[in-house]
Amino acid sequence: MALKIKLQRAGATHEPVYRVVVAEARGRRDGRFVEKLGTYLPKQKDAAKQLELNVERAEYWMSVGAQPTDTSNSLIKRARKEQAAAAEA
Repeated sequence: MALKIKLQRAGATHEPVYRVVVAEARGRRDGRFVEKLGTYLPKQKDAAKQLELNVERAEYWMSVGAQPTDTSNSLIKRARKEQAAAAEA
């Protein structure tokens, strides 16, 4: 069973809400998932509320072989930067 960290779309028309999930690679985009790691709200104006992601769990899943998609990988990197900036402050 190959796992991927990918985005699952939810929300209304023109108001997308994405869940960052760990799911089977061959499954549907909005299908069943193993674990929900966070949410991404692309239309949110406040950058702090735009991305909520459990970075520790994402790193765990990557350590056991889950491959992030390009978009989810960029979101994970962004969440790491935000987490590091919050730790400094």
